[in-house]
Amino acid sequence: MRIAVYVPLLLSLLAPLGARPLSERCEPRLATWLLTASSLILGTASTISLGLLAITGLIRLPFLAGLGHWSASGARSADPAELSIALVAGLLLGGALLTAARMLWRRARTLAAAALDAACMPTRDGLVVVADEAADAYALPGLPGRIVVSTGMLDALHESEHEILLAHERAHLTAHHYAFVALAQLGAAANPLLRPFATAVTYTIERWADESAAAGTGDRKRVARAVGRAALAAHHRPALARVTDAALGILGRRGPLGLRALGRRGPLATAGPVPRRVAALLAPPLGRHPVLTAVTAAVLAAATLASAEAAHDLHVLLEAVGAW
Repeated sequence: MRIAVYVPLLLSLLAPLGARPLSERCEPRLATWLLTASSLILGTASTISLGLLAITGLIRLPFLAGLGHWSASGARSADPAELSIALVAGLLLGGALLTAARMLWRRARTLAAAALDAACMPTRDGLVVVADEAADAYALPGLPGRIVVSTGMLDALHESEHEILLAHERAHLTAHHYAFVALAQLGAAANPLLRPFATAVTYTIERWADESAAAGTGDRKRVARAVGRAALAAHHRPALARVTDAALGILGRRGPLGLRALGRRGPLATAGPVPRRVAALLAPPLGRHPVLTAVTAAVLAAATLASAEAAHDLHVLLEAVGAW
């Protein structure tokens, strides 16, 4: 196998370094798409690379080589890759496939449970108010989805901020943010090196919903105050238990934990998700950042082309050992 088969693995090691800059400097909607695509494409490409390397080891075994009418000795002579590399790749491939399958199964069960829970919440306008002193609010995906808000959260916010809360949660439902989270997590399940992408997506979908609420109300500062007030309320009261892991809310998937950095005096780079969201709302809206977009597109194109080239190399190798 040539160098192309190792390119996706190398990119999976380096590309996650750009997850944080992409989430902080690029418009949230575009950043979410780019981060999700990066996790999914690099996860797929690296898995393909592991599979191709594993195959080069399998065809060196006389029994398996005989099934494909290949020459095991020819494979050992024609392929410069070490057998140990192929064996390690096979073990990593097995782990990646198992982890991805488990993640898909758990995600499918979660979404099914969310849809069932949403169907059991009768409401005309999609809003469900729960009598609970705990401050919490979240969007529950379903057919259709539901917005669940506790009375504690409504009491914690000013009446004028209720529309901001609802606009934020509606953005989660209408943009299908749970799908972006699931796809990003799938890529990270196949390749743990890509976890920064999945983590960044859980942040950018909240920023996306924040910006949707700001666009709907026309007041970014008021949205920033609502986000901060909601986080403070949840910080001082036990959060209402999420119905399922698919729920997305104004507090983010990490809930009040992101508030810990509000009292810090250090740079914003060390702050949690909520302080960074508030700071972003108090600043002018972010642009599309063409440089970051172009670099991300180039990385994904390189991974895709390298996978295709590596598959072609394997095809040539199999033809060669078949005629050995």
